Amino acid sequence: MYNFTQQLRATNFDDLVGQEHLTSKDAPLRVLCEKYALGHSFFYGPAGTGKTSLARIIAKEMQLPFYEFNATSLKIDQLRKIFEQYKNALEKPLIFIDEVHRLAKNQQEVLLPVMENNSVLIIGASTENPFFTLTSAIRSRSMLFELQAISQEALATLLQRVIQKYELTLDTPTQEYLINSSGGDARAMLKLLEFGANVNPKIDLKLLKSLRPNALQAGSSEAGVHYDLTSALIKSIRGSDENAAIYYLARLIEGGESADFIARRLVILASEDIGNANPQALTMTTSCLTSVKQIGYPEARIILAQAVIYLCASPKSNASYLAINAALDFVKRGNILKIPENITQKNVGYLYPHDYGGYVKQEYMSKKYQFVTLKSIGYEKKMKDWLKTVQEF
Repeated sequence: MYNFTQQLRATNFDDLVGQEHLTSKDAPLRVLCEKYALGHSFFYGPAGTGKTSLARIIAKEMQLPFYEFNATSLKIDQLRKIFEQYKNALEKPLIFIDEVHRLAKNQQEVLLPVMENNSVLIIGASTENPFFTLTSAIRSRSMLFELQAISQEALATLLQRVIQKYELTLDTPTQEYLINSSGGDARAMLKLLEFGANVNPKIDLKLLKSLRPNALQAGSSEAGVHYDLTSALIKSIRGSDENAAIYYLARLIEGGESADFIARRLVILASEDIGNANPQALTMTTSCLTSVKQIGYPEARIILAQAVIYLCASPKSNASYLAINAALDFVKRGNILKIPENITQKNVGYLYPHDYGGYVKQEYMSKKYQFVTLKSIGYEKKMKDWLKTVQEF
């Protein structure tokens, strides 16, 4: 039986594919490691990019005792025993914690003393961005290294190693499917190849597609990918690129993102980025939010797509966003203005605008400040022109 994922795990920097920015001879991480000067580090990036292999390589290169844990099952007492064992030792161990984003805050705090006195070397790995999952105290005592999804060229190099080592025969379409359907995940590619070889040594495209009918992609529930895809969707709509926006919407849907989360983001965008340039956008997205909650997938995808395209095709204005932020900042800085008596409950000298044809000049602020700057875009231009007309009358 084949077990490619274990049999082909990289054991040195040169064997690890796809992370040359960390493993090449002049890469800072490798230089620090070879000088025995590497400090506490956290690796983050997509699954199957070599985070665990890299930690094991570092332990081997620095000749350190290696202890491997997974945060989902880690018990604090396990760590404390190791800390105590090496408290006065001449060598220090490398403690590797996978899925480190799952450590509770109190578990992270246990690491702080040993990180501070450097009695052990802590290395963590995560598919999620440590800026969102690790405390600032942990981050300030460590270095953060990002591993990237493995390029198709690097996957092809790894695949050729396997084919040559095990004398496998795969035609070009089969090799291309292995690479293209693995989403930059070396482990996923090796696993599919392994399953295929264990079913039938004569691996063909039909066999692989029966094992993996669809290409893999990073699920949007992973925090880093979640934030990146959401950001890409919003920025594409803001930039009025309907094709990019629909693509990122599809990525979010396929990645398992809930329809109501996407719809809520669209409601926010309708006010923040479109505003009164097209007031109907807020109505449209609010209706979208109500609809997808009632209907759900798969039909909700159509409603979301309609809303996304509508927002892309709408004129854009962030005047409302800028106005409320400016006013809030003004208030937070302690600018509390006295309310003119004519607009308090006393109504002393209040002029009822409807008695004057809809507008009359009177005092509404005890001191004049401008927070709102309407733009000459879409419907907002009509609003700007109307205000200018009546206020100058």
